[in-house]
Amino acid sequence: MKSEIIAVGTELLLGQITNTNAQWISKRLATLGVPTFHQTVVGDNLDRVYETFRMAHERSDIIIVTGGLGPTEDDLTLAGAAKIFQRDLHEDPVSMEKIKKWYEKNNRTMTDNNRKQALVFEEAKVLHNQIGMAPGQIVEKDDRVWIFLPGVPSEMKSLVEEGAEPYLKEKFQLKSEIVSEMLRFIGIGESTLETELHDLIEQQSNPTVAPLAGEGEVGLRLTATGETTEEAYQKIEALKQTILGRVGSYYYGSDDVTIEETVRDLLKKKSWTLGSAESLTGGLFVERMISLPGASEVCAGGLVAYTPVTKQLVMEVPSFIIKEYGTISEECAEVMALNAQNLLHVDVSVSFTGVAGPDPSEGQEPGTVFVGVQIGERKPYVEKVHLFGDRNEIRRRAVKKGYELLYHFMKNA
Repeated sequence: MKSEIIAVGTELLLGQITNTNAQWISKRLATLGVPTFHQTVVGDNLDRVYETFRMAHERSDIIIVTGGLGPTEDDLTLAGAAKIFQRDLHEDPVSMEKIKKWYEKNNRTMTDNNRKQALVFEEAKVLHNQIGMAPGQIVEKDDRVWIFLPGVPSEMKSLVEEGAEPYLKEKFQLKSEIVSEMLRFIGIGESTLETELHDLIEQQSNPTVAPLAGEGEVGLRLTATGETTEEAYQKIEALKQTILGRVGSYYYGSDDVTIEETVRDLLKKKSWTLGSAESLTGGLFVERMISLPGASEVCAGGLVAYTPVTKQLVMEVPSFIIKEYGTISEECAEVMALNAQNLLHVDVSVSFTGVAGPDPSEGQEPGTVFVGVQIGERKPYVEKVHLFGDRNEIRRRAVKKGYELLYHFMKNA
């Protein structure tokens, strides 16, 4: 069974409105065991709406359309569908009565074009809209199921939950459930992860495995089907344990968890406090931490110094370090991390110094970054990395590297 979601509206193409409807509907279909094969946005043009509908009718079993059901001339969903169905439209009396009462109640004059909102196809199953005016409707044609829904998210969701989902469950006797879990890894590249799991990816069936690269980290989306949600989750858990047996040292969490949240939780578990000394990142590292709930329990704050003079004044970097090694050096990053720990009276500190670009500095190319980590009384650790991107991308990736190093050092401490 193949489903498809079509959103109608030029405002979506212009970026004036985000197409959150497709994401929400896809998740609901997944819980029913119905995979979504296509998502399309089409503007308010009759020829393009019709062509989009025609292609959907050829390739999908369930087509869900949102938007384009309003009273104005640019609401073309039903006109485009009429060319597919070759059926007449008529006023739904229940919807028409509701529209009339709304105008009477609000002391407003109803214009003729408002009648358009009550139109439904012959033999359609009408989904009466309890929130707005335009009804939804379900039309069967050539063994295809078409579901038309308003574009307003609250109206759309209500009609899906109260009308479309029960209809689909009954018609297709839907029993299978689809569930997913996103495994998140840091400190390992996508190609290396795929190599380690090559046989599992090659042999995948149920669950499926999909590697996804992110900025400074990698994800693995595991998706399974089962007759019950519990059965599907059991399949995912079995594969997850196999994966973690191979690359578990790089795993930091699942689904929506972030590396910053994982580090925060580790700090809480160990009753440690965190501070930072930042140059090129300009406070971005500590900002990521203090944006999280509960950060005040673990984060003391950060020191930000951009020029050599302020590094001496704020971070107490000795002048001989700057003169002999420069501010963009392993030695400077080491002193910054150590001094941040002492000045902020924290258990753990991290430091950043480097070149965000676009020009070289102190003989170092843009993207050259030194990240220092100080934990307890251990000797500071400094890693030199070469990052790519524009200024802000380099700064973000440096911060991600800092959290990566903290996570790997702290979990084994």
